[in-house]
Amino acid sequence: MTSNDRSGILAAGHWIVDHVKVIEAWPEQDSLVSIVSQSSGNGGCAYNVLKNLSKLDGAFPLEGVGLIGDDADGRAILDDCAACGISTSRLHVSDAYSTSYTDVMTVAEGGRRTFFHQRGTNAFLREDHIRVDDSDARFFLLGYLALLDTLDEIGSDGRTGASRVFEAASQAGFVTLADLVSSHTGDFPAMIGPSLPWIDWLFLNEFEAAKLVGGLMPQADDRDGLLALAADVLRLGVRRGVFLHSARAAFYVGRDGVAESQGCVNVPRELIQGTAGAGDAFASGCILALHEERPIRACLELGVAAAACSLRDPSCSGAIPSADKCLSFAKTHGFSEL
Repeated sequence: MTSNDRSGILAAGHWIVDHVKVIEAWPEQDSLVSIVSQSSGNGGCAYNVLKNLSKLDGAFPLEGVGLIGDDADGRAILDDCAACGISTSRLHVSDAYSTSYTDVMTVAEGGRRTFFHQRGTNAFLREDHIRVDDSDARFFLLGYLALLDTLDEIGSDGRTGASRVFEAASQAGFVTLADLVSSHTGDFPAMIGPSLPWIDWLFLNEFEAAKLVGGLMPQADDRDGLLALAADVLRLGVRRGVFLHSARAAFYVGRDGVAESQGCVNVPRELIQGTAGAGDAFASGCILALHEERPIRACLELGVAAAACSLRDPSCSGAIPSADKCLSFAKTHGFSEL
């Protein structure tokens, strides 16, 4: 079966429950600040992207792969996926570890957020948890690399479990996708490099790209610098293309010579409630457009439009509407100039 005979996405990796707390301001150490509001929602690459695609009205199957705990957060994930039409038959349930969760502290004014993360079950996700040989999905996504402890482990041969998962998915006929995490620790080239020859499209931000290539991080609106950085990542071995997003714009550099840039949506400051899900929303919009075989320019536009809509809620997916409504929102407010 070729990739064109397939449909949908099989998304593996992080399944997290985000406990979002909106606070008045960021406190000094040893001081107190009040929580204005709190809520719980989806978090993590696989969970966020699948839920976003369900809300964007992607007309294709959605399958999840991962490891969750036999606890309240794990059951909440299963119930939410059932409501969103996401298949959980490949989600493994552990009674030894708790479901991963993150306390997301979001400052009320401006939506800046800080994450306190409990790795939980995601740290123990292994290669044998991820079956790819009996799925008809077209895309296989794994993320976040550099935050999956067991799959990130580097063996004596220099390979990681994640690299072998990508190799198996590629050989099974999937189009492979990966997303990174903005971790300040870990050897990015050693952890991520072995997977790159098996990844068709890679999603990352400027911080992650700079860590991966070992260079300086350009400013968020430095078009030439960020395109050059994306090209540097591509040269490390990514097979088709690199999607790089910053707070101000999005960029793409492809193996076929395509290079595109797209300014972000001019979201009014008073509408911004949180930025926790913007990166995954961007990836979700791009993935939907890629699945529909739209031009790269259209992928970037839908990506930044979905990211802009996500800013209107402190949770990762609470404000994601359909793809058409995302684009309408972007058209209403306009795109920034680079």
